[in-house]
Amino acid sequence: MFEQNPLPNFDQAVLPHLDAAYNLARWLMRNEQDAQDVAQEAYLRAFRFFPGFRGGNARAWLLKIVRNTCYTWLQTNRPMQDATEFDEKLFPSDSRSVNPEEAVIRKDNDTQLRRALQKLPPSFREVIVLRELEGLSYREIADITGMPAGTVMSSLSRARGRLRQVLTALSSGHAVATSPRIAAMNA
Repeated sequence: MFEQNPLPNFDQAVLPHLDAAYNLARWLMRNEQDAQDVAQEAYLRAFRFFPGFRGGNARAWLLKIVRNTCYTWLQTNRPMQDATEFDEKLFPSDSRSVNPEEAVIRKDNDTQLRRALQKLPPSFREVIVLRELEGLSYREIADITGMPAGTVMSSLSRARGRLRQVLTALSSGHAVATSPRIAAMNA
């Protein structure tokens, strides 16, 4: 008889991805406390449904649960808003540079990038975070979001283009056009 590899337990499969889960929740929720609550709720859901997990990519499985939990929470608690205002004071830039000039430049770049990401629609922000910050493959993003892989690639391309436009506008001091819902939220 062949011995099957036993499936990993919850601690082995899911717990190593806590940082990625929180990171995705933080970018989608744009509020630290809400992100902590949603990440905790997502982990509880993952624990409850872990017996149904059949192996494979536990990180993608967990991030899909986090994503769905975020959108469910937002729909219930903020039905007409994409998310709350992102507070840069809660997420200071990580500057490990010894040179003060480099630290100032890095902080400015981090601030610019955070501002630009805030201005993106949630669907663009989501694919950018999953691909560029979490390093997921197109297939993993497709599994998490439920989009076909081709749609993920085109969404990512459009998101990168929009991010580039926003960064250019921010660096030149021009106003950045946002969707009416996001503009109403920031008013």
